[in-house]
Amino acid sequence: MKRSQYSALLTDLYELTMLAGYFDEGMHQKPAVFDLFFRTNPFTGSYAVFAGLEPALHYLEGLRFTEDDLDYLKSLEIFKPAFLHFLRDFRFTGRVTAPPEGTVVFANEPLLTVEGTLAEAQFVETALLNIINFQTLAATKAARIRLSAGDGEVLEFGLRRAQGPDGGLSVARAAFIGGVRSTSNVWAGERFGIPVKGTHAHSWIMAFADELSAFRAYADSFPDACILLVDTYDTLKSGLPNALTVARELRERGHELFGIRLDSGDLAYLSKEARRLFDEAGFPGVKIVASNELDEYVIHSIRDEGGRIDIYGVGTRLATCDGEGGGALGGVYKLVRFDGRPKLKVTSDIAKATLPDCKRVLRGIKRDGSFLMDILCLKEENIASGARVYDPTNPLRNTTVPEGVTLEEIRQTVMEGGEITVESPPLQEMADRSLAELQRLPEGSLRLFNPHRYKVAMSQGLHDLRSRLMEEIRRND
Repeated sequence: MKRSQYSALLTDLYELTMLAGYFDEGMHQKPAVFDLFFRTNPFTGSYAVFAGLEPALHYLEGLRFTEDDLDYLKSLEIFKPAFLHFLRDFRFTGRVTAPPEGTVVFANEPLLTVEGTLAEAQFVETALLNIINFQTLAATKAARIRLSAGDGEVLEFGLRRAQGPDGGLSVARAAFIGGVRSTSNVWAGERFGIPVKGTHAHSWIMAFADELSAFRAYADSFPDACILLVDTYDTLKSGLPNALTVARELRERGHELFGIRLDSGDLAYLSKEARRLFDEAGFPGVKIVASNELDEYVIHSIRDEGGRIDIYGVGTRLATCDGEGGGALGGVYKLVRFDGRPKLKVTSDIAKATLPDCKRVLRGIKRDGSFLMDILCLKEENIASGARVYDPTNPLRNTTVPEGVTLEEIRQTVMEGGEITVESPPLQEMADRSLAELQRLPEGSLRLFNPHRYKVAMSQGLHDLRSRLMEEIRRND
């Protein structure tokens, strides 16, 4: 078993106080089902890329309270000895249903469904949200950036701006799943097998007597992987001319300059000038790398203005998931079934009412292989062409499943009896999945501005169950 890197104390205090209360009431062993989902697609977009499942499953499989953990909880002086004794043998022994990592997912559909005793399924809420929320958000941001780059390569180098060491590792892993296939983070390279790449800092140039000497020294050390940062003093007047000098000297010794990096100024204009200068000098193979607060919108603008960038180094705005609708995925974890009965959270806002009971997530696929809509239905419900389906946020909007649409289940059981039941594929396979699925979305779904909204619907049976439960709650109130 691969041991979890997470402590059992990676939780909010209220998970423990609720667990202690359930224990006191004799409710802790009753069966419960929770759904983990998000209500709004991140970055004002139309999709998300699911990530974080493998570390989440290892957390569940390795969940243990150590003696040090128990000593700390005892020191808080709020928990009874019998409850602390119960925690000593506490394990997750339940079932988890989820899509594969790299699957394109949408608001209001369950990502993880967690089934187990109330104690088990409730306690893991905080850790699962912590793991899934951030990695899914980062994978989605990476996908948006990668798509904006077109044929250009994207390098993730946000470690120094990431939310701590674990954040740096998580974003490198998730970014790879989203389509960013290399990182500057050496630890992530060792940990996950991600290719590592990098250049040098301005301080390298400043440590030498002059820019040309710095370039020559770096080329001597790395003659076959030399990327020169050309904007320390003046990109056009010194940086690019000195880089051309070193390119000629490398060629004379049987090597080729790999590339130059632009880190400031008008990147579209400077990249066009750099491309012209190197092409005219007989170096069409030299790569142009750009950095400096890049994101999907900046990259889109550079390409729209005819920029000639081959590799985009994206740091802060990827590592911190910066952008409108970013910062946090907003995933939630809600009870949908308890002690054999479906459960429903009702608010005055129908859009925030939960979808009760155990559900399947079906993806409607058109004859040409493109995705049409996702349908949430009850576990034993049969859905076919012609079935009426409803918008979960506004049931007055409804339609029927068209003829010729194939319905495929996108989730599977990934943990049973507290043990992982599926082998996690390589990150490369996850990344290939996300790219392939993004290309199958309806036209307009990948736009940065005013994207097409992918349909997520609920079945007739789920609609009727939710309506019945709402009416029962109103009558009881």
